Amino acid sequence: MKPEKLIWLGLLMLALNASAQIGTDADWQEGEIPTPPSFSPARLMPIEMPKYLSVRLGVDPKTFTVTPDGIVRYVMVATNATGSISAMYEGIRCASGEVKTYAQHTSSGQWTPVADPKWRSLNDNLPSKHALALARQGVCSGRTPTGNSAADIVNALKYPKPDQ
Repeated sequence: MKPEKLIWLGLLMLALNASAQIGTDADWQEGEIPTPPSFSPARLMPIEMPKYLSVRLGVDPKTFTVTPDGIVRYVMVATNATGSISAMYEGIRCASGEVKTYAQHTSSGQWTPVADPKWRSLNDNLPSKHALALARQGVCSGRTPTGNSAADIVNALKYPKPDQ
């Protein structure tokens, strides 16, 4: 085969591969959302956040799940200076760099589903950048969840790589 034909064949293969990847993301659908898990403030793993924040943030490692649709779900807990806590049941989609809040834990001890939850960028400032910090500190490895299990993510959070 002539070199010109090989070049065109290579370019065609690259274009087909790129369009297949785009189509895969466009066809992605989130699986069934489970009920929020129970959590314990005593088990929290701290999430490193800027020093100026007055709340401490942590995630209960027993609440991590990695789903077949590529979402890492967890319970994030915020504790203020007086000791009051609030919690959110969230999911991070590493492939798209997005986060979704499914439910909030009320002071009465019940989960309240978020009305019409939406995926939003991890770079969004609302309500805070805690999901971005969590993704960077061990939930995501590039555009994929870290490892294949919740245990892999917990290990990545406990023992961060030097470049993280």
